[in-house]
Amino acid sequence: MSRVPANLYPLVQEYLHELHVLRQLSPHTLKAYRMDLSELQTLAADDAIDLLKVSNAHVRRWAGRLHSKGKSSRTIARALSAWRGWYDWLTEKDARRDAQTDRITANLVANPVDDVKAPKRLKSLPKALSVEQALSLVNQAVKEAEEKKDLETVRDAAIIDLLYSSGLRLSELLGIDVMQSKDRQHESAGWLDWDAAEVTVLGKGGKRRSVPIGGPAMQSLKVWRAARDLLEQADASMALFISATGARLSPRTVQARLRTLAMRAGLPTHVHPHMMRHSFASHILQSSQDLRAVQEMLGHASIASTQIYTSLDFQHLAQAYDKAHPRAKAGKA
Repeated sequence: MSRVPANLYPLVQEYLHELHVLRQLSPHTLKAYRMDLSELQTLAADDAIDLLKVSNAHVRRWAGRLHSKGKSSRTIARALSAWRGWYDWLTEKDARRDAQTDRITANLVANPVDDVKAPKRLKSLPKALSVEQALSLVNQAVKEAEEKKDLETVRDAAIIDLLYSSGLRLSELLGIDVMQSKDRQHESAGWLDWDAAEVTVLGKGGKRRSVPIGGPAMQSLKVWRAARDLLEQADASMALFISATGARLSPRTVQARLRTLAMRAGLPTHVHPHMMRHSFASHILQSSQDLRAVQEMLGHASIASTQIYTSLDFQHLAQAYDKAHPRAKAGKA
């Protein structure tokens, strides 16, 4: 951890005071500015550099030093922003030729933080369940539906089975109707072809796509449809997935039901609907290695969006290597 200077540079104190009094920044924001400007002062002191004689090269070196210490790209970007703001303030004071600070700021020619950027933030990989975890979750849902046979558990089993079978977004899933409808009152965003075992949805950018549904998922959907048709309120709704009142399900309901079901299945992670989509894509890619097919099923406009799953696939292969190869781990003969 960097040393915090016992006394802040007078012009830093003046700048922070102005941020507080004139710009009325929040205490939280002011605290962040103070920390970042203290960091700047410490870095300059460590290299015996006058803050008013800092160059662009100094700032670049210090940004690299923060990165080597394990600071995140977000943290470094915030620090650079604070430093840039202070030097902008100084150059403005110098331009105004304030009689009190003219002598101090005359040496500052340009903002030394200009054109300095934080290291690129690593793109986080989507979180996916393992094959075993995904199957455990789906099996738990189906088991509860078979045992309880009530409306909610039968519906939940169909939803989870469909999410994992077809990789739909939650919005796409909730837009599905029992069958296609197009009239003055209603036009289906999505629908099921029960005979072809296929679902058609309206994805991002208004792009329609059709995705196959696996046999087990179709069975869960048929069981749900039979239960749904027994509801008197179902006649008033075209929606495939409805509540006991006949209303189309809300995203929060699905999220909450999936989260609690995952806990009952003993999964050691917070499961959300999009994780089922990631799991679908990752597991299909592991088995088929067909990136284009996965792109089509996910409805990605660009294959670059789909390529992130190759990283997940590599992680899967790396784990398999670590478990199986006799020389995968250090110290093994």
